[in-house]
Parts: sequence; C-alpha cells; structure tokens
Amino acid sequence: ALPQIRQLIAAGRYPEAEALASARIMAKPLRQMPYGTLGDLLLNFADAGAPLAYERALDLETAVATTRWRTPAGSFRREAFVSAPDQVVVLRMTAARGRMRFDIAWRGPQAGEFIAPGYRGPATEPKIAPTPSDWQLSEAAGALPAGAVVAADGEGAWLVTGRNETYQDIAGGLTYAMRIRVVTDGVVGMADGRLAVHGARTATLVIAAATSYVNYHDISGDPVATVRRQSEAAAAKAYETLRQDHIRDYRALYGLVSLDLGRTAASANPTDVRIAAEGADDPALSALYFQFGRYLMISSSRAGSQPATLQGIWNKGTNPPWGSKYTININTEMNYWPADPAGLGMCVEPLLRLVEDISVTGAKTAKTMYAARGWVTHHNTDLWRATAPVDKPPAGLWPMGGAWLCNTLWTHYDYSRDETVLKRLYPLMKGASLFFLDTLIEDPGGRGLITSPSLSPENHHPFGGALCAGPAMDRQMLRDLFDQTIEAGKRLGQDPELLTQIAQTRARLAPDRVGKAGQLQEWLEDWDEEAPEPHHRHVSHLYAVYPSGQINVRDTPDMIRAAKVSLTQRGDLTTGWGTAWRLCLWARMGEGDHAHSILKALTGPQRTYPNMFDAHPPFQIDGNFGGAAGIMELLVQSWGGEVHLLPALPSAWPSGEIKGVRARGGLAIDLRWRAGKLASLTVKGPPGAPVRLRYLDTVKDVVLDTRGAYKQGAPG
Repeated sequence: ALPQIRQLIAAGRYPEAEALASARIMAKPLRQMPYGTLGDLLLNFADAGAPLAYERALDLETAVATTRWRTPAGSFRREAFVSAPDQVVVLRMTAARGRMRFDIAWRGPQAGEFIAPGYRGPATEPKIAPTPSDWQLSEAAGALPAGAVVAADGEGAWLVTGRNETYQDIAGGLTYAMRIRVVTDGVVGMADGRLAVHGARTATLVIAAATSYVNYHDISGDPVATVRRQSEAAAAKAYETLRQDHIRDYRALYGLVSLDLGRTAASANPTDVRIAAEGADDPALSALYFQFGRYLMISSSRAGSQPATLQGIWNKGTNPPWGSKYTININTEMNYWPADPAGLGMCVEPLLRLVEDISVTGAKTAKTMYAARGWVTHHNTDLWRATAPVDKPPAGLWPMGGAWLCNTLWTHYDYSRDETVLKRLYPLMKGASLFFLDTLIEDPGGRGLITSPSLSPENHHPFGGALCAGPAMDRQMLRDLFDQTIEAGKRLGQDPELLTQIAQTRARLAPDRVGKAGQLQEWLEDWDEEAPEPHHRHVSHLYAVYPSGQINVRDTPDMIRAAKVSLTQRGDLTTGWGTAWRLCLWARMGEGDHAHSILKALTGPQRTYPNMFDAHPPFQIDGNFGGAAGIMELLVQSWGGEVHLLPALPSAWPSGEIKGVRARGGLAIDLRWRAGKLASLTVKGPPGAPVRLRYLDTVKDVVLDTRGAYKQGAPG
C-alpha cells in the first residue's frame, strides 16, 4: 500500500491517502501498552482527630519530603524519600509526644483479592504478625491471576503480588510484587487486609517494589525475591544511615549546578502562593522551577531505570493520558533537553539504552513496512519497544522518531565528548541514516529529496488531513542526522564510502522555504496561512532554531527573521510543554524579555499545578524539563563552536550567579553578573582545550590552563 499512499499524496488526494493508510499499514494492535501505577498506600490515623495545622514540604537539597501535622492527640511528623542506593521507598513517622496508632492499607487499581487468613482481630488492637509459613498466597508468584493478592510475609511485613491485566487483547504476562516492612518500637499486626501499628513513638516503613521485566523480550525476573532482598537489607540499616546514604547519593548529582537569581519579598511565601501570584516580582521562583526540574530528572531517569515517560514516573492510573509512555515527536526529546546543560548527563543513559533496543525492533519495521535497510520508529514507543505507526495516521505515520532520538543522543555526546558514548551511538545513527537513504524520494516538483508519507507532527494542513510529503521538520532533522552521522563516522574512522553517500544525499535535500507572509514554511508548500489551527501547540518547523541551531542569529539572520514571523503567528501561550518550547525558541533567538514573559506564564497557575508539576493539562513532565532548559538558554548557550554568555539575559534578572552549567566539549561554566553585565567567569574542562567565548558582540578565544581552567573578571 505504501506506493499507492505516496501516489495519492502526490496527487493531492490527502483524505484518500489517510483512509488507505488507516486500513492497510497501521500497527496491530493500534495502541501501545500504557505505563500503570502499582497503587496507593493509605495511612489511617483515625483516632488522632482532625488536623488543627498541616504543612507539607519537599527539600530540593536533600530530596526528602516532610509532612507535619497537629491534632488534639498531639503533633506528628512524617519524612519520606526514595533511596536509589537501597532501591526502596522509606517513610518515617514520629510522634512528638505520646504514642501513635494507625493502619496501613493498600489500594490497587487492578481488581484483585485481599488475603489475610487466620487473623480477624480488630485493627485497633494488633497482634504480632504470623510467620510466613502461616500465610499462603493463592497461587505461585509466577502464575498469579490478573489483579493483586495481599498477604503477610513475616513479622512486621506485608507482600502484594499480582500480574498485569489484559490490554488491547494481549494477555498480561508481567508479574509484580511490593513488600512493606515495618520497623517500630510499637507492635505490628495484620487485620482485615491491613497492617496495624499500635503503641509506637516511631515507625519506619520500608517499601520495595519490582516486576518480572528484564528487558523487552524477557520477563523471567523474580519480583518476590527482589523485594524481599531489598526490603530486608534496607530494614537492617538504622534509619539515619538509610537517610544519609540517600542524601549523599542524591547530592552527588544535584549539587553539581546552582542558580541564584536573587530574592524578593515573594520568596518567603509558600510555593503554591507564589505560583498563584503569576505577575509578582519573584525571580527566585524561576530558580526554584529550574532546580525542581533537575530534581525530577534525577528522580525519574537514573542508570538502570527506564527513561522518563510523559509523566516521568508519577502516574496514578492504569489508563493514563497518552499511555504515560514515550511520545517521540517532541515530548521524550524535550524531557532530555536540560539533562546535559544542567550537569545531569548521566541521566541520559536510560534513553540511550531505549534507542539501542528500538534500533533492533525498528529494523524489523523498516524491512517489513518499507523494504528498507536500517531501522525506523514512528511517533510513539513503549516498554516493549514498539516501532510501527500507532493510534491514527494524522499522528502516527511520521517516520522521524529515530532521527530525533539520534539528535538528542548526539547532543548528549557533544556535551561530554565521551568516546565510549560515541561508539555506542554511531551504529544507531548509521542505521537511521541507512533507512532514509533507502526511502527518500525525489519531489515531483524538482525541489529535492523528501520524505513521503509523513506529516508535520499532529498538525493539519488546509486540505483535509495531516499526511503530506517533505514537511520542514523532516528535512531539518535529516540535515542534522546526516551531518552528525558523517562527523561520528569520521571521528571513529568508520565507513568512508557510506559517509560519502550520506553527504551526497544530504546535499540533495529540499531546502527550507520562506512563505508569502515572510514565515518559515511548515510544509513544502506555502500552506501556513490557510492551516486550520494557526496557534497549534507544535512548532515543528522551528526545530532548526531550537534544539538544532541550523538556523541561528549569527549565521542565518534572514531565516531567523522568518522563524520569528512563524513564532509570532503561532502565539506565545498554549499547552504547558508547547509554552516551554516557545520559551526556548525566543531565548535561542536572543529575545530575553520576550522569553521571560513566557516563562512567567509557564510558572503561573494556568500551566503549573500547586506542587510545581507542569499542566498540559493534565500533568505532563515535559513542560517542567523544557522550562528548565529554557532558563539555562537565557543565561548560557552552547552552539556553533562557541559558548554564549548571557545571550538573552532578561531585565528582570539584573544580578545573579550560576555555577556548574555545562557547555559542549566537556566544559563547565561558572558566571556571575551584576547590573545586567558580566562580572566574573570561570571555565573548566580538559587541560589545554581551546574555547571560543562570545559575550555581546565580543568573541574571545582562550585555552584552558594545565589545571583545565580559565578565569576572568568583568570584561574590560
């Protein structure tokens, strides 16, 4: 059907092309697997009375969440953190005076049964929990019914086991387990499917969770053994040891970058109040938003984990918005925009592993669907590394997901210049390039090589559909993919003949075009003015400005003017992540005050929830990450072989300091500014490395000394 779809597109019969694509080449099943939650842990202090005062806080310096409340029965405190070293969730409850009595229940979103045989005593008078031999699961952990089973698992412990449910007519095969271990100076028992704690001054809950997932083609893991091992090992440690091990591990990442934008009276208010006061003079809120984004990155994308999904790891259902998976026509890539500049390049490792996986599954899709070499993925992927087009043609039939992911990973390499990363990355880039060498076609109008079928992500042109040939974003991405593949191959001394072929193909790509309104065209044709959604959330045709840098204020001023026309036509305010992209674009174009006005809207109550999660709405984490990237773009940029200092400093931030922000080439930058002007600068990196610095209209070439440093005061 692919040749017929291309013919229909070339003839302008777009609705027919979409109908044929829907009937013949979309994936089966049509949707990918969602990311589901394990459930809710409920703590019931029923006899303590209604709270008279309540406070909840997250300390970004320690990644410890604290809740304090006061009732007629006394004052209580709860600390919570998730320990990467120990792989457990830890909750610590403390009574300021007297003793606590509370129940612990679990509520899962999947149907199941609660098993608590042999004990039906009142929850208010708990008994010591029986030994494991007194409690039997209904079936072995590897053959559980869909849903969950809850049972005691030794003294002071509770085990939840289950299997995921059928979805899209695919039977669930993934088993999971959660174990809660209670350490207390009180008494622990089990009653009516609940753990009960009585007579305690302190109680620590150590929670471990795991699934049988090993990788996308292996689910033979033993989650029960995993959670027992993790929870018992952690419970054997003193609470303060657990806490300090967690903080030490977290600070090793979080402490790499600091940002001070100054404080005003608004800084003293609670965060939810500051978010609600959108127009207030509160530069410290922007700094907080930036560091909160770094906290989210550290928390949701560590080595050995999966990449951050659309909701990071914070999803409360089994059928979340857009499946809470990986939408790779902007959202997943935006998740990783701040990683390397914010000193968190190590958090990109899960994304690199995902792309290594989909280069394998995508090779099957390339061969089966396109009869092409290399590999391809479309606009979504999931835990199982699906790569075929899903959902519907106007969203799913876009073959550029792999190209954008490769650009994201090249950026990761370019910041570190770590050759071990390059050696893993080059085969991925080579495979993605091979796919397009085999599938690009000549534009019937003679304008160059183009993709077909494709689309400008999720946007519709004026002719009854989204499918088209050669949209601007595709051509821009292919220029990056081909250039970066050539550069990677040369650095590694690989495939000279192939690199020549890639260069020849790159030279034949259709160029960007300026339309009748002076705008950068979104499509190969000048359709922008007639498109049905002039303020569409995606600004795909501006990829070349940011994150790419092909179009920039230094080298392509005419195209920058066209990009500004396009961005002005689109408008500043849209969904949370769409607003974040606009922030990054205006910052990259040097428009600091314009970008800052967008940042104020992004951190206001329409696009940020009271807990600082981004509001699409609903919650999507990409807006948080895109916003953090945009804040850095205002202060330090790294493109075109230069480090740009204060390239878009807003007038609302007259003085401040940032330390540790990264630049391409393995560089770390500390800079301070006063009264809107650069006051001091330190550059750290490989000893002897040449660095080109740009501040305002001044360019300076320096060489790092034998200690790998360069320092200067205020420019003379």
